[in-house]
Amino acid sequence: MKTLTSLLLVLFCYSIQAQQNVDLSYYLPDSIAYNPQIPTPKQIIGHEVGEWHVTHDKLEQYMRALAKSSERIKLEERGKTFEGRSLLLLTVTSPENQGQLEGIRQEHLKLSDSNRNSISVNGMPVVVYQGFSIHGNEPSGSNAALAYAYYLAAAEGPEIEDILKNSVILLDPCFNPDGLQRFAHWANSNKNLQPNPDPNDREFHESWPGGRTNHYWFDMNRDWLPVQLPESRARIETYHRWMPNILTDHHEMGTNSTFFFQPGEPTRVHPLTPKENQSLTAEIGNFHARALEKIGSLYYSEENYDDYYYGKGSTFPDINGGIGILFEQGSSRGHLQESENGLLTFPFTIRNQMTAALSTIEAATELRPKILRYQQQFFKEVGLESVIGRSRAIVFGDSKDAAKTQHLAEILHRHKIKFHHIKNDFRYNGMDFKKGASFMVPYSQKNHRLIKAMFEKRTSFTDSIFYDISAWTFPLAFNMDYADIRSLQNMGDEVKELAEPKGNLTGNGGYAYLFEWNEYYTPKALDQILKKGIRAKVAKKRFSLENKNYGYGTIMVPMQNQNLPTEKIKDILSKIAQDCGIEITAVATGLTNGIDLGSNDFEHIKRQRVGILTGNGVRSYDAGEIWHLLDTRYQMKLSKLDVAYFSRIDLNRYTDIIVPSIASNALGNSNIKKLKDWVQDGGTLITYRSAVEFFASKKFIDLQFKKDTLIAKNISFEQKQNFTGAQVTGGAIFEAELDLSHPIAFGYKNNTLPLFRNTNIYIAPDKNSYNNPIKYTGDPLLSGYISEENLEMIKNSVPFQVQRLGKGRVIAFTDNTNFRAFWYGTNKLLMNAIFFGNLM
Repeated sequence: MKTLTSLLLVLFCYSIQAQQNVDLSYYLPDSIAYNPQIPTPKQIIGHEVGEWHVTHDKLEQYMRALAKSSERIKLEERGKTFEGRSLLLLTVTSPENQGQLEGIRQEHLKLSDSNRNSISVNGMPVVVYQGFSIHGNEPSGSNAALAYAYYLAAAEGPEIEDILKNSVILLDPCFNPDGLQRFAHWANSNKNLQPNPDPNDREFHESWPGGRTNHYWFDMNRDWLPVQLPESRARIETYHRWMPNILTDHHEMGTNSTFFFQPGEPTRVHPLTPKENQSLTAEIGNFHARALEKIGSLYYSEENYDDYYYGKGSTFPDINGGIGILFEQGSSRGHLQESENGLLTFPFTIRNQMTAALSTIEAATELRPKILRYQQQFFKEVGLESVIGRSRAIVFGDSKDAAKTQHLAEILHRHKIKFHHIKNDFRYNGMDFKKGASFMVPYSQKNHRLIKAMFEKRTSFTDSIFYDISAWTFPLAFNMDYADIRSLQNMGDEVKELAEPKGNLTGNGGYAYLFEWNEYYTPKALDQILKKGIRAKVAKKRFSLENKNYGYGTIMVPMQNQNLPTEKIKDILSKIAQDCGIEITAVATGLTNGIDLGSNDFEHIKRQRVGILTGNGVRSYDAGEIWHLLDTRYQMKLSKLDVAYFSRIDLNRYTDIIVPSIASNALGNSNIKKLKDWVQDGGTLITYRSAVEFFASKKFIDLQFKKDTLIAKNISFEQKQNFTGAQVTGGAIFEAELDLSHPIAFGYKNNTLPLFRNTNIYIAPDKNSYNNPIKYTGDPLLSGYISEENLEMIKNSVPFQVQRLGKGRVIAFTDNTNFRAFWYGTNKLLMNAIFFGNLM
């Protein structure tokens, strides 16, 4: 028995070593010769593919070496990440095609022009965009890109020659360089020399926030439509420059899973996606199935994942005449891990990704005419759709906020959507559209369906479960006035280049300076003023002065008793006005129609010092969005306070501490007491999502929550998952009423506000109406899915509350006001909580 046990142990160890110690041939197709002049990955980066997790610097080193050694490859650097890493693109095709690449591109773009797309596709190459590892801790994709790029550069024979002649491959070896680098460091520094597949080993449990996200902890796979991050902007520029026929997106999923390829759930496809798109996806899927069967790998499709939200890489092409395909590989998370399907090695995960990359280009070339004609037909239909219907255009703008309007226009510009200035100010359906602060988007253009996808409101669905959000209506996200209009008579010149909104200092008075709080970058301006040691006050009531109306939240800088000379203050304010794109007005008197400038209804504003809780138990996405907002847009210092050393921090340094969504065990009792003492001494605690429930349970704030008592009746065990899934509010948009006089609403123009919600946390309103400055209406659903039961609970509930605790304040937001960096319309709620929390 002892001998048998020893033998089995030897065989087990040998099996592990065999799976771990593989060379390049493990990944490559059989019986193909390779050009010896093309360097292998090992010759450049010093180790075999899959032996270690490739770091981005080594990945870049190899891609540059390939481009130098192969006539098939053109390398392009399209920008930098936040951490300064290169965003690379390899354009791979035959040397003959490389010599006429621009002509091929221009000819290919005619397929997406309904006025020119009657051309023959017979001799036209198919364009395939293949992208890897948008989530940094899903590394098998980028590691497979090493072997795949080698194959494209070095393989010889009629098969590869035919593929390269008939295709242009846009190879994006790493969508997320910062995340990949972070995860590779973790996996390599915790690698065991003696392979240990125990899932409890530290190798498989990376530290917070993990390598999934980019520098600011964003899930970049959700940014294809908003395009707020540098990595996204590079790939969207490439996408629209080429309009690829197929785009593949290589991901990973749980360790106990196998391999997924699209199509996904048939009932969860966005209605704007043509049925033929899914048919072609399934046809391409047959190539993946055969390839994976050849190497004995398990796989599945038409489950779990869907094609609804167009902001994901695998769905974005579907609204742009292409075919998006998601690959999901069960992840080893390190180098070797136990799974329900046996020992899962890192090389095995890489080989599956490599296999899918190869089957993609095989399918693309074999189905080339059909795929090209599909894109051609897609845009023919778009051309017809774009000229029918009563509405001719969309107009959008904010008469009080040019910067926010500009930022929505920037997104359209990045997506090559045509839009125009308006000729004159006009009023439509009770909304004012101001020349210079409004734009018009004609429906008649090739991006007609993309415009519909971005601007439509949808509240009816064939399925009640969504892999991601169910609504993303952009003018609602920006809290923008917008309307469908039936005439183009007020449409001016097309906007070719966007100019930054101009700010200036006007007036010659020397009594005080005033600026309204409406513009998006006023928080940045106020922070700069306070940093300079200049005193400022905020108006709690409306007033008018020198023929101009000033709203709630107007900022005043008095000239009396400042620490800086008058001329110095004027110079500083002039520069701030230009930098922030706002108008600051010098006035000569304090006598107004309404509250005078010396009134007690002008409240002194303190300089704020803000911290945010981070670390284990804190939702990194939410924390990253807040960090990004303050750091990159408002240029405010934000201290990231980790729970690991929170007990040693002197909280008296901070006026405000933000707590994003957290786990119930994130803070121990001593830290909870420490926070409560700080609030009682005068601090402002700003809580989001699950943190609201957490701090309510710890008696920081007294809230009454509305709870669901739904009971399953006539629901089988098989139906259980769909029954519970239907109660998830994954992301929808709701209308709330605003009390514009409350400090949380300072700077808002309209008395209603669209709010994004992806929780089922419902707070009953306070008995005093003035304590409910934001309240959902009785018919709140604007766009997206919510169950009937949750819709009843959200009606007339409140997403915001603030209460005193000793000398301080506790502020509660049930939902994320900074969602994915494109929810511009509610960013100011957080800034109001920071600057004016002590007034609430």
